[in-house]
Amino acid sequence: MCRGGRARVGGGADRRAVGRRSRGGFGPVTLAEDPQDVDSCREAALRLLDAAPRSSGALRDRLCDKGYDADVADAVVTRLTEVRLLDDESYAQSVVRYCAGRMMGARGTMMELSRKGVPREIARRAVAQADETGVFEDAAWELGRRYARKTEGMDPDKRRQRFWSAGGRKGHDPETLRRVAGELL
Repeated sequence: MCRGGRARVGGGADRRAVGRRSRGGFGPVTLAEDPQDVDSCREAALRLLDAAPRSSGALRDRLCDKGYDADVADAVVTRLTEVRLLDDESYAQSVVRYCAGRMMGARGTMMELSRKGVPREIARRAVAQADETGVFEDAAWELGRRYARKTEGMDPDKRRQRFWSAGGRKGHDPETLRRVAGELL
């Protein structure tokens, strides 16, 4: 069993194409022929990392989804971290940059990091570092400027409401939203 006590799918002689779809919805998931095969698991992990950067938690989950035993997946993830092919710190920094580009706030960024399987402590450090350098403040101001342009000529209350709604969805701090709205709207 992996992640949340969920049992693996399949169990017959041919465990490859069981008809369920991958998370992306593109084709059947190929399940491991031998859930204990460390070499096969390592190869699958390297293919997954070659396709897209991932956090250690997300990689472990994907390996379990492919049918590898949780202990085997943990061993492979640990080894890839030791040889620096997997780095949650740098991955978290790249997610923070991505979120800032989407004008997200600290709370929204923490949710995104959690969704992507970044360990909570690493996510907290990455968000705190970005917050100290003013990344989220800048994102809130950019969001405010965008909504000021989009809602130009509208009722001032309606403009503020739309900005506050967008800022809340993106996870911005209410005090920052208040300052931005007070100056731009």
